Amino acid sequence: MPQDGRSPQLIHIDVDRRLGHEWDDWDGKPLPNAGDYSAPPRRFFWYAALTIALAIGATFLAAFFLVPRLEQLWAPSRAVLFIGLGALSALVWVWFGLLIASFYGPVLFLPERLAERGPFLKLMQWTSHVARRFGQRDWVEHAAVDVFDSLALRRGRKVGQGELLVLIPRCLSKETLDEVLGVVERYGVKAFVATRGQLARRAIREHRPRAVVAVACERDMVTGLHDVAGKIPVLGLTMQLPEGPCKDAVVDLELFESWVRNFVDRT
Repeated sequence: MPQDGRSPQLIHIDVDRRLGHEWDDWDGKPLPNAGDYSAPPRRFFWYAALTIALAIGATFLAAFFLVPRLEQLWAPSRAVLFIGLGALSALVWVWFGLLIASFYGPVLFLPERLAERGPFLKLMQWTSHVARRFGQRDWVEHAAVDVFDSLALRRGRKVGQGELLVLIPRCLSKETLDEVLGVVERYGVKAFVATRGQLARRAIREHRPRAVVAVACERDMVTGLHDVAGKIPVLGLTMQLPEGPCKDAVVDLELFESWVRNFVDRT
């Protein structure tokens, strides 16, 4: 339950209005849809399927060129290699099917180490690279983070108030930051406001929380989840960027509070 009257345990605030490196390509123009990149989960799954197909195709192509040399060393290498690659490809598609079934269905068919805290993180990162080629990076990343969060929430993990760390970016609007810190105060959890992802990761190393609620744009979120979520449970809340990247961002405060409550409320 919320702990009224307790002061927020704010560890660090450092204001820095420079663009993050993920936005080096921004041309200064307003972002599409006022910086709201909401997209249905199926957009991620379609691009993820394309990513897997491209990766498998590239692997078979490389094997095709490699086989003549291998056959000089071992005659059966062609059959062994392609049978092995075929079996591995089938395994990947079965895993992907179970991931989709876990997301849309009532049962989590994959444990977290084989889903949102395992291969999913790599798939999310690779899919982001493919989506960038089609000009869909931010929308696909938003959908990917939504899929990640949905799976993570259904694990029902609980931690103590002192074991949860809230990671907040420097670019929130003042009003939004005040509201976020109000939630931190009500639930008596720790918060860290950082200028860069590197500082956020250092905060995790130093304070060793058992769970994290992170706020970031889609680009920083995907990078952060890839680096951290395999080591510690994370929920990632993406922002809207009405003033462009790295300035006066806003978040869904009701959703943010529900996630903090989800972790620490044991009633």
